[in-house]
Amino acid sequence: MELNSLINILKDSGVVGAGGAGFPTYAKLNNKADVILLNCAECEPLLRLHRQLLSKSVEEILGAFDLTRKTLGAKEGIICVKSHYKSTIEAVKGIIGEYPSLKICELQAVYPAGDEVVMIYEATGRRVRPGGLPIECGVIVFNVETMYNVNNAINGKPVTTKLVTIAGAVKNPVTVRVPIGAEIGDVVKLAGGPTIDDFVYWVGGPMMGVIETETDGITKTTNSIFVFPSNHYLLGRLNSDLKIEVARAAASCCQCQLCTDLCPRHNLGHPIEPHRIMRAAACNNFKDIEAFTNTFYCCACGICELYACPQGLSPRKLISAIKGGLRKSGIKPSPDVKAADVSKEREYRKVPIERLVSRLGVREYISDAPLDNNEKTGFTEVKIKLSQHIGAPAVTTVKFGDKVKKGDVIAKAADGLSVNIHASIDGIVTKITDKFIILNADGNEVTK
Repeated sequence: MELNSLINILKDSGVVGAGGAGFPTYAKLNNKADVILLNCAECEPLLRLHRQLLSKSVEEILGAFDLTRKTLGAKEGIICVKSHYKSTIEAVKGIIGEYPSLKICELQAVYPAGDEVVMIYEATGRRVRPGGLPIECGVIVFNVETMYNVNNAINGKPVTTKLVTIAGAVKNPVTVRVPIGAEIGDVVKLAGGPTIDDFVYWVGGPMMGVIETETDGITKTTNSIFVFPSNHYLLGRLNSDLKIEVARAAASCCQCQLCTDLCPRHNLGHPIEPHRIMRAAACNNFKDIEAFTNTFYCCACGICELYACPQGLSPRKLISAIKGGLRKSGIKPSPDVKAADVSKEREYRKVPIERLVSRLGVREYISDAPLDNNEKTGFTEVKIKLSQHIGAPAVTTVKFGDKVKKGDVIAKAADGLSVNIHASIDGIVTKITDKFIILNADGNEVTK
């Protein structure tokens, strides 16, 4: 396949990173890459849909992965899987002989193994420069569900559904395929509903997730919904007041530097040092400019505040606020920052997933959440966001009252970095705003 043909297919089909920030996949395609990686690391604890999907749909995913490799002219494709995902590794080994240019890299059960900068180093020995992109060192990373969607797009099927793991305090944890825009409350019903009365919907992994409401819609990047008790430890940390956290840093930070010692980007030589931010907060010192500008190199993994700090302080929250303020002021990271040497102690400063699970207080929510890859139907209404990806929101192409079929384009890719958005159900357009489109399917009940 020609590179431009694949780019157009993925843009028209609305394929974006199926997790994280949702970077449009077509914009990653670059013939300067000589290695491509398939990310099956399930970066955060409790997540499992990528290993499940790769195990069950290995032919489609590896076929699309190798086709992408050939289209880019890359010499090698590496499937990165954690070593304890035994059934997934067996599935890959069962057919990888058909693809001489593909190989498996078994990763350790550590967090954040799925961070692309960390993964690139583990799989290839190459380092992405601070603030740089993987393509600068000849690498492109795709996650498993993204490559599944690439396969669908090549076969004429746009992105209209999303796999979501539903777990936590629910009756029957499960991983299901639902229409994009389906309400979170309705999706959780597919797992039998909550088993507790006072709860929140935690969307994303325990380390980097956010709280959403039952009427928020599933997007192309929604990987999981956890029902957590409203008094869970993680909620308290997420909702803590920034001013109070600054005061706590000033009162309690002892400069032990564990936050920096365990920082995965710092151990790869990137100039992010959380303890210097805490020191600046403690001393009200704004002269250490480099400490502030180096916040650009934080990946927000949360190790510093949810694992490393012995006093329960919040370096990540402070770093995020500073980074946001710098961006708002138009300040950008310098392109000339060089990485230091990889830390000699790096191998001994990795965070074991098992220990992290205990530290977060989520061990009771570990579940098989078996995969049901058959799309759930019968959703009466979907609320489809126009911006489910990095870049410009798609531009609405329908009007109020229009009848649409599943797969129809309802918003066209805008100029610049953007992708098409498609109807995820048959229905009628009942509302259009500058943020979303609502489709109504005329009163069918949600089916399980």
